[in-house]
Order: sequence, then structure tokens, then C-alpha cells
Amino acid sequence: MTDGDATDSRPEIPGESVTAADEAADEPTATEAYEVLVAEPGLGPVVEEHGPLELDPAEDPFRRLVVSILRQQVSMASAAAIRERMFEAMEVTPEGVLAADEAVLRDAGLSEAKVEYVRALADAWLERGYSQSYFDGMDNEAVAAELGEIRGIGPWTVDMFLMFGLGRPDVFPVGDLGIRKGMRALYGEEMTRAEMRERAEPWRPYRSYASLYLWRAYEG
Repeated sequence: MTDGDATDSRPEIPGESVTAADEAADEPTATEAYEVLVAEPGLGPVVEEHGPLELDPAEDPFRRLVVSILRQQVSMASAAAIRERMFEAMEVTPEGVLAADEAVLRDAGLSEAKVEYVRALADAWLERGYSQSYFDGMDNEAVAAELGEIRGIGPWTVDMFLMFGLGRPDVFPVGDLGIRKGMRALYGEEMTRAEMRERAEPWRPYRSYASLYLWRAYEG
């Protein structure tokens, strides 16, 4: 496991269990999140300024997870340049990543470690039969536990995948540098991760949406 900051989320029926797929049918919408978060102290003015922000699943979850790996512990500008070179040089599918010569990946700007990470992801993706529908029936904790077994995927990468790969509405990535800076911009103090989580409790079940607004606050 690895990770790092990027310099860059239904009522139960008696006798039935409620799965993640059941819950997805009633997941919060951008408008619902806006209506709740706009009333939150500190966060509210940023929410009002930017209006409802959408959070949709990625069309290609594998490519989105690769992008999150590329963004580990580098600036957003550097990650974007590496992404552009990599996506131009090869077909970014599990099969394409495994077939690519290491020199192609290295020339695109991937470190030796990240070459290992994207290949480990591609192996796992094919071996385990991952797809959007594979994860639909799993809650966030189950997704995190499964992906966390893959070399190079840690908590931050999982959080980014949950938010931007799967469109999960209630994820709060406290390991993200932009989130920490956004919290500081709004509340005027450095917070520990535990303090950030405590401050974000009232934002449930809209913490992914709240995170979108925190990034806006950090970006100015």
C-alpha cells in the first residue's frame, strides 16, 4: 500500500437487507446537497457562490483509477502532463497497460514505482473481473478493503476512486492536501484529520459534495 497527498462521495424494509445497490437508487443529488450545505456555517458562502456541483461516476473506472495513481504525491500540473503523454502513447486499458513496454511508461513520466502500481492494478482488474457493476453492490468500506490489497493503492487513491470513479456521495478525503487547505481557508486554523472528520460530521451524507466546495475554497 502507498499513498500521499495530492496537490490537487433507503430505509430498511423489515425482513430485507439493504445493499449498496439498493442505496444507490436514493443517493443524494447535487441539488439536495446544495440545499443542505448552503446553510452550514463556514461552508455555506462557498456553496452559495458556486451553486450545485455535480458528482457523476466515471465512464471508464479503470482509466480514472490510473489517473489517481498518476496524481499521487505530485503537482496537478505534473500529473496532467504525465497523463497526456501516457494516454497518447498507449491504449489505457488493463490489457494495454500490461502489453506496454516499460520504456514507454517511463518515457511518459511514470516513476519506476508507478509503473509497478499501474501494472499491479491492471493485473488485479483482469484477474478479479472489476467493472463499474462489480463495485455497485459494495459499500465504501468494502471497496476500500478490496482495492487496498493492490500494490500502490492507499486511502487517498481509494477516496478519489470512490468519489470520481464511482460517484459516491459521502466520502471525505482527509488525506488530500487541497481539502486540508480548504478547511484552513474556511475555518482559519490547521486541523488534525480527526478534527476535520469531526467538523465534517454535520455534512453527512453529502461529504463528497462538501469536498467539491472545499476544493473551490482552496482554489479561490
